[in-house]
Amino acid sequence: MQENYVDKNFSGLVSDLQKLIQQPSISAKNMGLKECSRLIVSMMKKSGIHAELLDVKKGVPSAIYGEVKSKQNPGKTLLFYNHYDVQPEEPLELWDDKPFSGKIKGNKIFGRGSADDKGELVTRIKAVEAFLKTTGDVPCNIKFFIEGEEEIGSVHIEDYLKKYQKKLSCDAVIWEFGYVDEKDRPIISLGMKGLLYVELSKTESIRDAHSSLAVIIENPAWRLIDALQTLRDKNGKVLIKDWYKEVDQFTKEDLSIIASEPFDETSFKKEYGIKKFVGNKKGIAIKKALVGEPTCNIAGFTSGYEGPGAKTVLPSKALVKIDFRLVPKMDPTRQLARLKKHLQENGFGDIQVTLIHGEAAARTRLSDPFVKTVKKAADDSFGKSILSVSSAGTGPMFSFVKFLHSPCIAVGSTYVFARIHSPNEFARIDLLKKTTKCMCKIIRNFALQ
Repeated sequence: MQENYVDKNFSGLVSDLQKLIQQPSISAKNMGLKECSRLIVSMMKKSGIHAELLDVKKGVPSAIYGEVKSKQNPGKTLLFYNHYDVQPEEPLELWDDKPFSGKIKGNKIFGRGSADDKGELVTRIKAVEAFLKTTGDVPCNIKFFIEGEEEIGSVHIEDYLKKYQKKLSCDAVIWEFGYVDEKDRPIISLGMKGLLYVELSKTESIRDAHSSLAVIIENPAWRLIDALQTLRDKNGKVLIKDWYKEVDQFTKEDLSIIASEPFDETSFKKEYGIKKFVGNKKGIAIKKALVGEPTCNIAGFTSGYEGPGAKTVLPSKALVKIDFRLVPKMDPTRQLARLKKHLQENGFGDIQVTLIHGEAAARTRLSDPFVKTVKKAADDSFGKSILSVSSAGTGPMFSFVKFLHSPCIAVGSTYVFARIHSPNEFARIDLLKKTTKCMCKIIRNFALQ
C-alpha cells in the first residue's frame, strides 16, 4: 500500500521540506525564485515525475509543470495547483529562529513557507512518488502546475493558463492548501473569495511643512480618513452604492453546510488576543461572514513621520492600501468603477485611486461528484472532515475554472493557527504525514469516480 510507503519513507518528506524552506523564494522582492523553481524540478524528477519550467514573458517568474501519464487509466486527469513563492520574512525581530532555518522543534518544522505553501506542495509530490515506487504507475494521469507569483496576486496566472491551456487540461483540481482545525479535522473548502486591492492617495503640497501650518494647509492624512469613513459602517457593511447588487443569497443547502461547520469562538479570540468580533457577531453569523460576506479592510496607512520620538511635521502626501474581499458574481472591474463613483459623488474626487490587483471569486457546487471523492478520502485519513462552502481567503481559483472548466477543491495540511504570513510560521509534521496519505486516497478514489 502507498500509505505504508509514506510511513517508511517519511523522513525524505521532512528533509525535502527543510531544503525548500532553506531556499528563500520571495516574489515581492524577486528573491531566490529561479533557484527555488530549479530545486523543485530536481525534487520532482527524483520522485519519478516529469518536470519542466514554463515561461510566458521575460522577467516573469517561471512556473513548474509536472506530469505522470497513467498506463492503466489514461483518460482521466487530476491536477495539483501549488505555488513556490513565499511572503517576505519581516519583521525579523519577532522570529525565534532564522526565518529560513527549517528548524524542527518537536512536532513542528519552522520557517517561512513551511505551511504556505512548500509543506503542502511536498505532500502532493510524495503521494505521487508513493504510487510510482510501489506500483510503477499512477491510478490516473497526474499533472502539477506550480507558480511563483501567488503571494503577489498571481499577476500572470491567466497568461499561463491561456498559453498552456491544452497542456494543463484536466478533469479536477486539488487546490494549493487546506486548513486543519484545532480538533485536527481537515476543512474542505469548495471555493475562494475574490479580491479588489487598491491604493487611495492624496498629495496636498509640494513638500512636508512645519506642523504649525496645519491651521492653513490641509493635511492629506485627514482627507483620506474622512473618505475612509464613508466606505463602511461600524458593523463592517460596505456603504458604496450597489456594492452587493449581484450577490446571491445562500441556498438552503449552503446554509445547512455553514450551520454544521465548527467554529470555536473562545479559542479563536484567545489565539488573536481579541475581545469581540466585528459587529458583535455570534454563532452562525460569524460562519456566514467568513465564507460568504464581502469585506473592506485597511491593509496599510502611510503618512508623515514614522520614526521614533517626535517630529512636528505636516505631511505633503498620504496613502492607504485597501483590500475588498469579494464573493461570487462580484466583478472586480465593476466594483472598482463603483468605488471611484462613490468617492466622486461624496466630494472626494481629488483622491487618486490606483488598482493593484483584482480577482473574482469561485465556488464548486456541493453536488459535484468530486466533493464526495475528496470528502471520503479526508474522512478515511483524518477520522472526520468538515465541508466549507468557501475559504475566507483569496486565490486565483476563478481563473482555473474559467480556462480549465474543472472543479477545484482545497484540502491540505495547514494547521489553522500555523502563523502563515507571520513570524514563526510552522507546519505540523503529523499533519504533513496524514495529508500525504490523504492525497494518495484522493488519487485512488478519483480514478474510480
